[in-house]
Amino acid sequence: MFVLAIDTSSPAVTAGVVTVAGDVVLAAERATIAARGHGELLAPSIEAVLRHAGIRSRELDAVVVGTGPGPFTGLRVGLVTAAVLADLLGIPAYGVCSLDAIGAAAADEEAVLVVADARRREVYWARYEHGVRVGEPAVGKPADVPLDGSTAVAGAAAELYAEVWPELSRRPERYPEPIALVGLALDRITSGAPSDPLTPLYLRRPDAVAPGPPKAVSQ
Repeated sequence: MFVLAIDTSSPAVTAGVVTVAGDVVLAAERATIAARGHGELLAPSIEAVLRHAGIRSRELDAVVVGTGPGPFTGLRVGLVTAAVLADLLGIPAYGVCSLDAIGAAAADEEAVLVVADARRREVYWARYEHGVRVGEPAVGKPADVPLDGSTAVAGAAAELYAEVWPELSRRPERYPEPIALVGLALDRITSGAPSDPLTPLYLRRPDAVAPGPPKAVSQ
């Protein structure tokens, strides 16, 4: 089976092709750091990894996409792309919490804090024990994040706010990787489960709001 994995929850515009045939193997990957380039870079990245893997889009069996948390605009690009591809190709699409993919990649750590940049001097965060999330993802000021026994920190915000967690060791995992995304959806993929709703995990309202009704003009 060929699975396309994409994630646009962070500044990394990520696409990859993963094969599932007993073992889960990365066939091709492209990750470009471009905080505001998701709309321009995702489609070419998908084309590039399909070409590198030596397959065409019609040979894909499933799509896996990171559902966030992440900024509204970038996250939406990945989710819409996954939904459209799945619909056009007639294949299922599965959503995975993007922080979970980072936590799963650090599963050899007993207790790890995963932090991603949420802008506004805040972080998206979640805690993991051997790769399994403990509690729900949240957003807040770095200094307010409870450590609760964490011994290491992973995710891009680990370096961005390094001075906040000097007692935690630094993990190399920074962004969601295709093989981790697919691994978290593996049971659904192999069982042929129907598509997920692909609900974005925003954790806070987008900055842009719809304009209100026009104000009455007094005479």
